[in-house]
Amino acid sequence: MTPRAARLALAILAILAIAVGIDNLDRPLANPDEGRYSEIAREMVAGGDWVTPRLNGLKYFEKPPLQYWAGAAALAAFGDLEFAARLYTWLAGLATILVVGYTAARVGSRAEGLAAMVALVASPYFFALSGVVTLDMGLTLWTTATFCAWMNAEIVPWERARRRWMLAAWAAMALAVLSKGLVGIVLPAAGLALACAARRDFTPFARLEWTRGLAVFAAIAAPWFVAVSLVNPEFAGFFFVHEHFNRFLTTAHGRHEPWWYFLPILGAGVLPWLFALPAAIGHAWRSEDLATGARPMRFALLFSAFVVVFFSLSGSKLPTYILPAFPAIAMVLGRYLAQAEPRRIATRLWPVPLAALALAFLAWRMPDGARDAWMRSMFADARPWALAGAATLAVAGVAAALLARRARRWHAIALLAIGSVAMVGCVGRAYDAMSPRQSGLEVALKMRPLLSPRTRLYSVAHYDQTVPFYVGRTFTLVGHVDEFAAGLASQPERHLELAAFPAEWQRPGDALAIMNPDKYEAFRAQGLPMRVIHQDPRRILVRKP
Repeated sequence: MTPRAARLALAILAILAIAVGIDNLDRPLANPDEGRYSEIAREMVAGGDWVTPRLNGLKYFEKPPLQYWAGAAALAAFGDLEFAARLYTWLAGLATILVVGYTAARVGSRAEGLAAMVALVASPYFFALSGVVTLDMGLTLWTTATFCAWMNAEIVPWERARRRWMLAAWAAMALAVLSKGLVGIVLPAAGLALACAARRDFTPFARLEWTRGLAVFAAIAAPWFVAVSLVNPEFAGFFFVHEHFNRFLTTAHGRHEPWWYFLPILGAGVLPWLFALPAAIGHAWRSEDLATGARPMRFALLFSAFVVVFFSLSGSKLPTYILPAFPAIAMVLGRYLAQAEPRRIATRLWPVPLAALALAFLAWRMPDGARDAWMRSMFADARPWALAGAATLAVAGVAAALLARRARRWHAIALLAIGSVAMVGCVGRAYDAMSPRQSGLEVALKMRPLLSPRTRLYSVAHYDQTVPFYVGRTFTLVGHVDEFAAGLASQPERHLELAAFPAEWQRPGDALAIMNPDKYEAFRAQGLPMRVIHQDPRRILVRKP
């Protein structure tokens, strides 16, 4: 299928991707998601309660527990390390790549399967997020497994095999629900409905093994929902109404963005293939013009389009929401990269170096956007790595275009992917320079020698999601509610009003508090005794003298 030199390049890509991926697992945890979800997993291990998720010791019902369980298992096995906290996300990303490659090979060819895997690895957004503790990578794995199982069920000629694939789809969809809720049903089901509507054939719905499938789905997804509802009667109303319908239909969560918010994220997320994507979409759609049965590429296209449109219509938007679209896009790119004439591919690679130069310009200007000297210093430290990443992609883009013009398809694909993966590695190093702003590790390291079992900890008008994980302790919240409202309703004693803090602080015994600079200045003006242990423009750590 590929010449020896191309196989060597692909092997180098695989080794580099694994090396960069593992290297990224040890970075300091970032606020807010990495700290939040890692801490929930840590508290599961510490408290021994695997039914009711807790954050800072308070009930936390915003998301289902699959990733918490996986994270808790890794932390129990390896200790409270960043590597363990990120392990499930990384494995989910790796599994998604393998699922995409296997399915693309089954519905197309081995060449398409290989190209789809390379396309996904080289999509910088997907690859970078495989090293970040976010629930969206787990959701991406299981929604991808769901629609890929449906694809496989549609092409197998044997009834028994078709039934197994259908049941696998139901099982994967149940795990998607346990990853992030009802969206695990909505995304694959809507994709299937759109694919059936496009081909004017709804018979696939009759072949879904409804009786056995629903039994499999319920056996996997239902037990936790039943168990958590029995222990916590308030769960159902909060989870299904507040976290699903209110989040989608309103801007109550404070994450309102314009309708086009995800388009630049999508473009940057597939950057090396961005200029080939329109041609790949057209190629994939036309390749099934004469198909009379399953049309997997059209299914992939409609699924990915629905993901982007669905979340664009939501009243709450976060950048990671559209991650489930990337595997389906990679399948579409895989068919194009494997089938298109190499010279045509070359014409769509020439703009990549220009895009990389634009990234280099933005990297160079990074320090100019700093709000203070602290940030400017971190941006300056990060800039060389960001410039190196942009330069690597630019060189790889030029070389890949030249190779494609010489009809060396696989050499070009592999080299461009190597450049993209190397760029993500450089960006990871640039992030390390920014970690004092993004992570509370530095604060936690200064806290650890001062802690005893009787030390009281306060988080004042501020909550750093990463610090509790690193110190292995929870905090009393002072003048801060935010996402803890539901938990505080059942444990109001875990919260203090700001006005009550001075008296609480001066009670006998050792105490530490983290607060923002404004609150520190206000309390200092009141004469509250505090000794500063750490100070930066975002937070101040104080100890009771």
